[in-house]
Amino acid sequence: MLEILLYPDERLRRPADRVEAFDEELATFVAELSETVEAADGLGLSANQVGDERAVLVIVPTVDEDAPRIYVNPEITERAAVGLVQESCLSVPGIVGNVVRATEITVQAQDVNGASFEYALSGMDAVCLQHEADHLEGVLFIDRLSFLRRFLLRLRGKTATKG
Repeated sequence: MLEILLYPDERLRRPADRVEAFDEELATFVAELSETVEAADGLGLSANQVGDERAVLVIVPTVDEDAPRIYVNPEITERAAVGLVQESCLSVPGIVGNVVRATEITVQAQDVNGASFEYALSGMDAVCLQHEADHLEGVLFIDRLSFLRRFLLRLRGKTATKG
């Protein structure tokens, strides 16, 4: 199992690099990332949450699939049905907050072998993918909380401003 970085680790703020090498090392890393999210009982995990700077994320689907779904170089191409959803994060334990997210998205990505695919997600799967895609941009869900919520968290010493 890989070590999950905890906020305020600076590596969580680094944008990911596009994956160019689809090799055995990537396949091994993706398998370890998948094992880590399942062992942590999470819904998703991005590579930079474990200190890797590649644009890779894994989602544990909430319906119809047993194994985590891997997205390499993901790009959200469509968003619809925006709503307020409750989120938390393996890298920011103990914090839960409401965030505005699309509940229907389309994503283009590559699999571990480099083959391109497009996938439509809805509900929690769509929310989770956006949360993990934010990680790949160096954005944490706490950055998307309301000003008042961020202020109250800072007063409690739970978080600091992005910077």
